[in-house]
Amino acid sequence: MSKTNCHYLIIDDDESLCRVMARSLTRRGFSVDVAHDYQQAITAVQNHPFQRAIVDLKMQGPSGLHVIAALKEIQPNLDIIMLTGYSSIATTVEAIKLGASNYLCKPASVDEILAAFDDKPTEQTVIPENPPSIDRLEWEHIQRVLADNHDNISATARALGMHRRTLQRKLQKKPVKQ
Repeated sequence: MSKTNCHYLIIDDDESLCRVMARSLTRRGFSVDVAHDYQQAITAVQNHPFQRAIVDLKMQGPSGLHVIAALKEIQPNLDIIMLTGYSSIATTVEAIKLGASNYLCKPASVDEILAAFDDKPTEQTVIPENPPSIDRLEWEHIQRVLADNHDNISATARALGMHRRTLQRKLQKKPVKQ
């Protein structure tokens, strides 16, 4: 795809990350717009044709998964990369099912993001030497079920088959690093 006709949309609530990524893509000759939440992203896609979108998973309001579904509904041919600091197998599978072409863990360089769009293998696509611990996977699963239940503790506890107070204790803990 030629740079002159490739228009990117960066969707992330981290304004400094968006600024840096947009500047880097612009220096490479791409046209770039930025949105910081679900509504800004939808408005941008309704008003402009984009070829590629970089979507963060965790944002204020609806998650990046909801953003992917809405973007694909408006522009079905939009090429989307999910970028997140909260990677999990469940969210990777869900993002791909919704239409993302690739899924990268933060921090990812612009070169890695461009390679992911071009489907070139990078270091990010290799399974890490230290995969997440069972505690980390449990925390991610709880967060996913909690999001699916719209942050309703009681419904999440029922879905996980645990007592509500047990779930509340687990949620009070900080996320496990590995």
